Amino acid sequence: MEKTVVWMLRNGAFSPVSTEKQGGTPSRFTLWGVVNVTPDSFFDGGRHPSFESAFSHARRLAADGARVLDLGGASSRPGAQDVPSDDEMRRVLPLVRALSEGRGRRIPPDTLLSVDTWRTDVAAAVLEAGADIINDISAGLWEPAMTDVLAQYRPGYVLMHCRPGMRPGTMQKDPHYGNVVDEVMAFLEARMTALVKAGLPEENIILDPGIGFGKTAEHNCALLSSMERLLSLGRPVLLGVSNKSLFGEILGLDVTRRIEATSVCTALLASRGVTHHRVHDVASARRALTLAEHFTPWKD
Repeated sequence: MEKTVVWMLRNGAFSPVSTEKQGGTPSRFTLWGVVNVTPDSFFDGGRHPSFESAFSHARRLAADGARVLDLGGASSRPGAQDVPSDDEMRRVLPLVRALSEGRGRRIPPDTLLSVDTWRTDVAAAVLEAGADIINDISAGLWEPAMTDVLAQYRPGYVLMHCRPGMRPGTMQKDPHYGNVVDEVMAFLEARMTALVKAGLPEENIILDPGIGFGKTAEHNCALLSSMERLLSLGRPVLLGVSNKSLFGEILGLDVTRRIEATSVCTALLASRGVTHHRVHDVASARRALTLAEHFTPWKD
């Protein structure tokens, strides 16, 4: 059953939404609040194991300014093991239903629901239940039927770079690239072309360079330093650096002390045109984006 698309991207950003509707976030930016219903995610695994806890956390993030709630039922941290589809579904599907039904009452009516999954059956189920976006670390390659689901439902879609053959359990085992920026760009362009040809509208796609996924700190820095090149592909970029090991390797910070570094990185990349930011601490990121809004000589 085809689902009406409830979102659209224009000129590299969401259709104009007031700062007030963005929960105080400057309207050129969109914050994605992370809601992990998992026991083993690298930052917040086990913090929200129950439906009630996850639902309360999602409401808090929306109140803090997240326009997108990104829900995850299976960890994709380095070394993570695959979770059975039934477990992932059990964790995330009730949350999607409740949040979808609660739009306009429990959460702002313009809140969008994203589900972080690479599984075809989970993607179809959550889209039927009211999700708007599929955030797929596999770029649709691990289960080829994902392409059919995307063509049928036409949701928003986060297309993330992943090395061929990569899985979370092994992705950090000696990753090699000739030129990481060239290879990531070629991969994203090829996958976007294939998905559009299969029936997913290009305007529904956001690109994610996959920071921390099958990449060393040097690779990650090269990609973050080349954001203008990634944006030249013509689609918005979703930045996903929140509390990642990159900050541990560069600054020597353990995972509990990376909020400030995340906010600095958010502001720096926002000033260079990144409009979408996936974070654990929405309030801190909102402050960083407000500073970027005021201190950047925007040309629009």
